[in-house]
Amino acid sequence: MMAMRVSVPDASWLDSLNDMGLGLELLVWDTQGPQPDGDLDLVLWPYTLDPSAMASVDTSRVGVIQGQSLGFDGVAENLPAGGIFCNAIGVHEESTAELAVTLALASARRLDVFGGQQSRGEWVKSFTSSLIDKRVLLLGIGGIGGEIAKRLDGFGCELIRVGTSARDDERGHVHATSELPQLLPRADVVIVAVPLTEQTAGLIDDDFLAALPDDAIVVNVARGKVVDTDAVLRALPRIRFASDVFDPEPLPDDHPLWTAPNVIITPHVGGMTSAMRPRIEKVVHRQVRALAAGEEPINVAVRT
Repeated sequence: MMAMRVSVPDASWLDSLNDMGLGLELLVWDTQGPQPDGDLDLVLWPYTLDPSAMASVDTSRVGVIQGQSLGFDGVAENLPAGGIFCNAIGVHEESTAELAVTLALASARRLDVFGGQQSRGEWVKSFTSSLIDKRVLLLGIGGIGGEIAKRLDGFGCELIRVGTSARDDERGHVHATSELPQLLPRADVVIVAVPLTEQTAGLIDDDFLAALPDDAIVVNVARGKVVDTDAVLRALPRIRFASDVFDPEPLPDDHPLWTAPNVIITPHVGGMTSAMRPRIEKVVHRQVRALAAGEEPINVAVRT
């Protein structure tokens, strides 16, 4: 049997995969240069590379592309016919949930204001909001949403979960998105963790934001296009906005969000923590073992 041929984006992966003892033929390919000659059973795609680079992949010589991200926006539009792309389930959910709660707390406790005071050397005390006794509306109850719900336990807030349809599960009741007009006026905090679909694109628009009470906090760890950025700018400073993802992204240097009041910005770093590497290694190892055993690839997100 011929050894599996696996490409990795950098040499840091070589020891991890050699230690599997499967006799893999490993190549370093950052996907920016020419595709290696011959067939590749598995391509480990670079973590932060734009999916538009997939347009140049010769899928006739690639078995599976393993991504390192949970999202796969743009893959179907760029990957040539015959491609198989698998996303990284179980890698970023916990870290992204951690950042979502961090952003909610930072906005509630006005760390943006106190950070500005620190940079100016000002000691000015003021009362702030809190998550305690507040009503938190969680949009999205998938992998990231589920981890956010776990982390909000113990913060003393009332959690209201919203999914595509109304139902009950082990954590209680899930409201339907059709109930948002009734739920939004009573929400102190909204955390957005929905996938980007035709139905969720532009979900956070003028009407959505207008329904929120004054000083409500909106946190976005979903995708930038879920939020209408211009609508957010129109709603400021009546509401607060803390986000890790944006439309456009990267946020241009001269974009008004940078200097808008009541805004906290992080540059799409939800999954970029020390927890990522051990988790993505487990995903890649599982994928390699599955393919080596002649099994179907794991977590197929896109087939072109």
